Amino acid sequence: MTTEEAARAESGTGRQGQGQEWEGGEQELDVFAQLCPSRAMFAELADKWSMLILMSLAACGQQRFSELQRGVGGVSRKMLTQSLRSLERSGLVRRSVFPETPPRVVYDLLPLGRELAVLLAPLGRWTEQRTGQMLAAREEFDEAHAEG
Repeated sequence: MTTEEAARAESGTGRQGQGQEWEGGEQELDVFAQLCPSRAMFAELADKWSMLILMSLAACGQQRFSELQRGVGGVSRKMLTQSLRSLERSGLVRRSVFPETPPRVVYDLLPLGRELAVLLAPLGRWTEQRTGQMLAAREEFDEAHAEG
């Protein structure tokens, strides 16, 4: 059994979905299937900026663009704009414009975004707690595989 087959069996998506059409919602979605629309959506959500934006909005609530950029350290204006548009398009984030001078724009989570952010929070905490172990494992691996 391959790793992919084992993951499918564990997740309950054991069918082979490679190369099938998903138009009209007739087929069951399968993130392991190359052409399945859920796979593209999964890849989009797994982007590091998208996850961090969702987690920031969940932790801090409604935020302006500049607040999000400060909260998600290292994200460029371009990547933040692209990620926010993608999350808005997917129904996870709402962009609200208030007719003030100057206009005030805020971002907040929609119900789907809140649902996903609840799932991401434990992953963020686990990563923070286990980073030391993973860094040590990388160092050990690099030493064992060093040329020379």
